[in-house]
Amino acid sequence: MRVDKLLNKLCLVKTRSVAKKACDKDLVKINGKSAKASSTLVNEDIIEYELYGYLNKIRIIEVPKGNVSKAKAPEFYEILERRKLEL
Repeated sequence: MRVDKLLNKLCLVKTRSVAKKACDKDLVKINGKSAKASSTLVNEDIIEYELYGYLNKIRIIEVPKGNVSKAKAPEFYEILERRKLEL
């Protein structure tokens, strides 16, 4: 699944276009490398992204097959780090 689509499906960003713009500005990394919006994710990938004033680092436990409810979204990822960015 594309990284911009996954971030949106798991309710980690508000919209898919926000995720795409973050990728275009090099604010999203997969396994330590800059990610394009079309980059494909697999299970156990680690995503780092800087949005909404925070640096978030998550590990994908399982890539969802279809739509995910907001209540079940946290079952698909594990938060490794979340810290406020200094401006």
